[in-house]
Amino acid sequence: MQRVGIVDWHRRADFAPVMLVINGEEKHRVVRSLGDVAEALVAAWPTGDGKEYIAAIKTCLDAIQGNVPAKVARAALIRAAEEAGIPVIAVVR
Repeated sequence: MQRVGIVDWHRRADFAPVMLVINGEEKHRVVRSLGDVAEALVAAWPTGDGKEYIAAIKTCLDAIQGNVPAKVARAALIRAAEEAGIPVIAVVR
């Protein structure tokens, strides 16, 4: 695969938003970009382990570097949320 280079990780145009229902101070977190994926995984995630969690971190980094599309990172985030028992709600634009 040809490497595109680091992408604008706050770009929302090519990312279908999802809402994560995470316990804690901020119960609902809307994820609209790769930057939001990174922030949710690093700052708000209730656990620091899990096969899908680690895969989501790696996939998010790959997407930020332009090696995979944002939708691949979104799918990895959803798998990690399912693994952690975090409900995911699709957001309609």
